[in-house]
Amino acid sequence: MKPAPFAWHAPDELEAALALKAEHGGEARFLAGGQSLVPAMNFRVAQPAVLVDLNRIATLDTLGFTADGTLVIGAMCRYRRIERDADVARRLPMLAEALAEVAHPQIRTRGTLAGNLCHADPASEMPAVMLALAARFLLRRKGGERLVAARDFFLGPLATALAEDEMLAEIHIPALPPGSGTAFLEVARRRGDYAMMGVAAVLRRGADGRCAAARLTLCSAGPVPLAADRAASSLLGTRLTAGDFAAAAALVGAEIDPMGSVQASPAYQRHLAGVLVTRALSLAAERAA
Repeated sequence: MKPAPFAWHAPDELEAALALKAEHGGEARFLAGGQSLVPAMNFRVAQPAVLVDLNRIATLDTLGFTADGTLVIGAMCRYRRIERDADVARRLPMLAEALAEVAHPQIRTRGTLAGNLCHADPASEMPAVMLALAARFLLRRKGGERLVAARDFFLGPLATALAEDEMLAEIHIPALPPGSGTAFLEVARRRGDYAMMGVAAVLRRGADGRCAAARLTLCSAGPVPLAADRAASSLLGTRLTAGDFAAAAALVGAEIDPMGSVQASPAYQRHLAGVLVTRALSLAAERAA
């Protein structure tokens, strides 16, 4: 199939790209890796009148840590660059761990994390990982910018808090505090398929070995990436034993709202969530030690 007719612009500067978006609003779409947008255009699910190609804007292709340990990822940074970065793997191991589960190497070589987050597919791994890592997103528009927490960014299936004239310019992921352990696990029918269920866990042990902080998020568990706050809160102050993990997994079953698919019924997804939560928490607790 072929896309509907569209105008194409490839500015060299970020301000020029933002000016084009301000001019055309909802009729314009930013093109980064194109791994989600281009297929949607070919099937005419998406029919933007204007494409603003970001591939010539070198200032958006950034990846690095700030003085306080925050990882800053630019809008044009490819998955593969993040996945292969040794500092990312050392400081934020869950990010590298989860990226290895995203689609196939060919997709990760071209696709961008920012594009994935803007697509906002609740079955995708990265939105749930951003929630677990307490990421914040820098949204830029012509003449202004704002920071939005990952928790407030995803509004529904394929829907975000981006205004018509805004771009997700940077992703900010704070450093993990000492004593933290993380894990990401998923089950997919085949390697590279969307997960039937995925779980991201972040735990921090205090000086006494008990759980001082916990975050637990899931993909394919509802219309948005889901933060299982009740389950995470149940772990605070515990010794992080197998019984504690089982109790948290039981609470997750009441928090999620899986929609089912051709690959898995909602009942099977709930079962997978319980199994993966138990395993991910166990692994995160072991790494926190």
